[in-house]
Amino acid sequence: MNVVNAVTPTVQQITDFFGAKEGPFVMINLLKFKARAEYPDGRDAELTGLEAYMRYGIAVRAELERVGARPGHAGPVTGLLLGEVDELWDMVAMAHYPSLAAMRAMVEHPDYQAIAVHRTAGLAGQLNIKMQDTLA
Repeated sequence: MNVVNAVTPTVQQITDFFGAKEGPFVMINLLKFKARAEYPDGRDAELTGLEAYMRYGIAVRAELERVGARPGHAGPVTGLLLGEVDELWDMVAMAHYPSLAAMRAMVEHPDYQAIAVHRTAGLAGQLNIKMQDTLA
């Protein structure tokens, strides 16, 4: 199995993802942080990638609520029981969405776009795994 972390999806990935079947889902985010935050304008160079991402993590709660979504469990990765990877992710975070339309509305909203700079500054890469929310 080849695993490739990324920060931004390709146009084809976006098209495929948002063209899928509707319904409630959970987004599982496997997060890998940069050692130091990298803002395009050079600000806050003393922050770690985790600290920059946490700015996003705190602010994104309001964006989730605005579209009827909610945060799920989140925490640092502390070990691996089964399987092998070259390097573990730093954190796992989940979010529950009522629909793909809700997620799309959130990520396209100007308020979300304004906070996404912290996400990009902090992330070295991630995997986003969509899971059907059978408890919704």
